[in-house]
Amino acid sequence: MKKTARHFLLMSALFGGLLITSCSSDDNDIEIINPTDDTGTPNPGTSDNILNGSVDEDMTLDANTSYQLSGILSVESGVTLTIPAGTEIVADPDLDDSDATNVYIVVQKGGDIEINGTASAPVIMRSSNGQAGSWGGLIIAGNAETTEGSDATAEVGGILYGGSDAADDSGSINYLVLSDAGAQINSESQFNGLSLYGVGSGTSIMNVALINGADDGVEFFGGSVNATNLYLENNEDDAVDWTEGWNGTIDNVYVLHTIGNFSTAIEADGEDKQPTINNFTAVSTKGGTALQFKKNSGAIINGLSLNGYDNSVDIPDDTRTDLSNIQLNGDDADIDNTYSLTPTVMESTFDWISNRGQVSVLPNNIDSDLTLDGDSEYVISDVVSVNAGATLTIPAGTKITARSDADTDATSIYIVVQQGAMIDIQGTESSPVIMSSTSGQPGSWGGLVIAGNAATTEGLNATAEVGGIVYGGSNAEDNSGSIAYLILKDAGAQINSESQYNGLSLYAVGSGTTIDNIAIINGADDGVEFFGGSVSVTNAYFENNEDDQIDWTEGWNGSVTNAYINLTIDNFSTVVEADGENNMPSLNQITAVSTAGGTALQFKKLSGATITGLSLSGFETNIDIADDTRTDLSGIQIDGEDADVEEAYDADATVDAADFDWVN
Repeated sequence: MKKTARHFLLMSALFGGLLITSCSSDDNDIEIINPTDDTGTPNPGTSDNILNGSVDEDMTLDANTSYQLSGILSVESGVTLTIPAGTEIVADPDLDDSDATNVYIVVQKGGDIEINGTASAPVIMRSSNGQAGSWGGLIIAGNAETTEGSDATAEVGGILYGGSDAADDSGSINYLVLSDAGAQINSESQFNGLSLYGVGSGTSIMNVALINGADDGVEFFGGSVNATNLYLENNEDDAVDWTEGWNGTIDNVYVLHTIGNFSTAIEADGEDKQPTINNFTAVSTKGGTALQFKKNSGAIINGLSLNGYDNSVDIPDDTRTDLSNIQLNGDDADIDNTYSLTPTVMESTFDWISNRGQVSVLPNNIDSDLTLDGDSEYVISDVVSVNAGATLTIPAGTKITARSDADTDATSIYIVVQQGAMIDIQGTESSPVIMSSTSGQPGSWGGLVIAGNAATTEGLNATAEVGGIVYGGSNAEDNSGSIAYLILKDAGAQINSESQYNGLSLYAVGSGTTIDNIAIINGADDGVEFFGGSVSVTNAYFENNEDDQIDWTEGWNGSVTNAYINLTIDNFSTVVEADGENNMPSLNQITAVSTAGGTALQFKKLSGATITGLSLSGFETNIDIADDTRTDLSGIQIDGEDADVEEAYDADATVDAADFDWVN
């Protein structure tokens, strides 16, 4: 919010032909510039694309001209400025050695602006240097009501605004991309991207992108104007801000924060006139606060989805306990609710914006089918739960990154597919799906967890050692979806000395689930662990997971076929760790190579397996039987024979490392 007003003297000007500019900074005289001579040729020594001064008769810009805004362009009362589709206006404060706070467009009370962009040819307003805060953006002043009264004076430019006409019409905006605004007046007051002072509901605002601003994206100072389809990215104060009793409506908002110095997605202040927002999705890769309500301000927000924020609802007044005037998704606001739900507005809605960010944040809860965008990068900063009845589809080429900074608990960052839910990872050899962490450190997140309804020795509806996840049933053919060409890195967050996450944790997953072509790398615990179930894995690559590469327990009876294990670090444990009841799972074509010694295969209790096509190289111990009293190894069949702890099992490689060139 701004508190300090500053008045600017607008330059008087007349327009001759198309455009005008001031001839001197020492007085208010202006020079009329004729863009062309009688033959249509530009006059020598003149500029036909400078915007600066007063528009006091109707004017239409030329979409084929790139305009330079060198000062204040003021659309006066009774005048319409029309900007056709595809027009570009570049704010250039250095053109006339101007202060950035003296470079903006203002539509005065009674004036009218018609921005006629299209999805294929939006109107562009930006700065010449691409720096946030390098100009003052677009300001519209109207005659609608504000708590500041009629003919109030704006905090920027000495602009008059406010009246009693709720339906006042200041024109229309459609398909506008406005970047780099938010020039600073002082430490307490700045311009915004789009500033709406007492603007009435007769004004139409649709399809607007406000990007890279040094202050708010859009701020409503009273008025009753409505807006539809707003995209706000990396505005360094608030994305959406209102005060002075604004009572309009916004439909379909997408907010993206990928920088550390933003403030909030919404800041509400002043008298509460219960504005309404329908479908508001905000995502942050940097934490921060989502919604802030000051004084007694409130709102009705339906279709709210907040993902990636440290704080969802902030009430600065500690004495304010009645939040009934803040209605979020049909209930009183709850400061303990994350509101991390399936997005109600998809970023793909705004594909018409060529310079928008391609980063999103996955919600905590996915309750209905959700398909990600393969051209986007996704960040997770909490548990992402695909709930029963929902399918998460991840197209080829999608990147998902766990936010692993000092402020996040690695054990609370993972993706879980619950019992009855499904995941569909559609990677390809040329475009695998990649899941990793921002830090690149092993153990910096919890990886991918899938819970199914197949059998486990823990019984029905057992509780997993991670996340309180329920798993286990009686359907051996249970289907939790499919995974193809997945690279999973940096997982294995530690819960305690006895319990850790893995790269891929499979809890009672059934044989109807397909897992083909996976790579699990740089984990702090196991690469894959099977907790019962009957699922099989084909074509798997494991590298430098610091406990076991393949681990099973609880009576798993599936198979792993065509696996290559590459170990080059000292602190790994084994290639295979088998534990629990022996249901004779199968390992087919397993090649493991170590440059750091270690143990290859470890069998605990009476666990066993049928292993064919085994090739081990570089291990100090090839087979470890943890129980010294166990002498009968017939439950461990290797290439058709009982396991032999003295055998080298150093046959030629049965799996070619080149089969996994797609991993790199």
